[in-house]
Amino acid sequence: MLTARLIDNIWATRKVDLLNGFKFMLAEVIGGTGSGQHLVVIDIIGAGIGDRVIVCTGSAARRMLGNDDIPVDAAVVGIIDEDCNF
Repeated sequence: MLTARLIDNIWATRKVDLLNGFKFMLAEVIGGTGSGQHLVVIDIIGAGIGDRVIVCTGSAARRMLGNDDIPVDAAVVGIIDEDCNF
C-alpha cells in the first residue's frame, strides 16, 4: 500500500466498458521511495482533491472492485485523518 495526495480529477469519455461508472483521479505518492510519483487511481470511497489517502495496487486494487478482470492497477481504499508517529 502507498500513501498519496489526490491532486486532480481525470475524465476519460472513451474507455473499456468495465471501467464505466468509476471515478478516476490523479494521485501523487507522498513519503517513501516513490515520493513524487504520479498514479491514476480509481476512487471507490468518495475521496476528493487534496485528501491524503491510502492506495492499494496490483491485484489487491482489482479485488477491491470485486472483479479480477477489470484493468485497474491502483485504487483508493482509505482517507487519512491523521498521521501516527511511533
